[in-house]
Amino acid sequence: MELKIAIQGIKGSNHHQVAKDFFGENIELLECSSFDAVIDSLIIGAADKGIMAIENSIAGSIIPNYNLVYHNDIHVIGEHYLNIHHNLMVLKGRTFDDIQEVHSHPMALLQCKEFFKAHPQIKLVESADTAETAKRIQKEELEHIAAIAPKMAAELYDLEIIADNIQTIVNNSTRFIILKKQNKVLPEEEINKASLRFITDHKRGSLATVLNVMSDCNMNLTKIQSLPVIETPWKYAFFVDVTFDKYKHFAKTKSLMQIMAEDFKVLGEYKNALL
Repeated sequence: MELKIAIQGIKGSNHHQVAKDFFGENIELLECSSFDAVIDSLIIGAADKGIMAIENSIAGSIIPNYNLVYHNDIHVIGEHYLNIHHNLMVLKGRTFDDIQEVHSHPMALLQCKEFFKAHPQIKLVESADTAETAKRIQKEELEHIAAIAPKMAAELYDLEIIADNIQTIVNNSTRFIILKKQNKVLPEEEINKASLRFITDHKRGSLATVLNVMSDCNMNLTKIQSLPVIETPWKYAFFVDVTFDKYKHFAKTKSLMQIMAEDFKVLGEYKNALL
């Protein structure tokens, strides 16, 4: 039976690549126009699991996605890191001289900005998704428009890559989280990473105290992101990722955090993809 996987974007996108890398070939893709739509598909049961970009090594965190996971009671069951390669592609038979416009996602355009400084005659146009333009070039036989998209998009939509790896910074990686409506319980010995969300009070040193407790419990803090609590002005929630060697140390951390922090919640317990 094929797993139904919800992704933001369409076939040929980076989210599609992550779906293949994480789940294999035997999947059915549910293409979603937004991250909200990915979450909605999980809530109503249209998809078994979802994939969501959460941070990029250059651009940083995709902040709204943290709240999407928390407010909709969605669980993080895994993660995947993808090296991002931006490729310039056109209709087969077209050349660089034929290009008048390049369309892609705003982030892709930004990350390839230096490449196009040498080609000021080309207009850069923002689109909703990297693969969407590739698909449109094929469908409408657009001779003077190029797309910046993953290699997979060129293969799917029969386009020709005329310049590969055009991103300014070579080491460009995005972290994706794997989502499910119900928590997937792994054997404790396989769990070595967790995502948490909590609020501290306004007392001086409250956050430092919480972080010290984590350190005393042998937690390695790999990520901390603060977000305003919309309902309470000037109050902040903290989204934290921790890694650990033994689950019993994390279990102790959870017990202490439930006492020390407000609205403490475990968003997910899973395997560290970097090990």
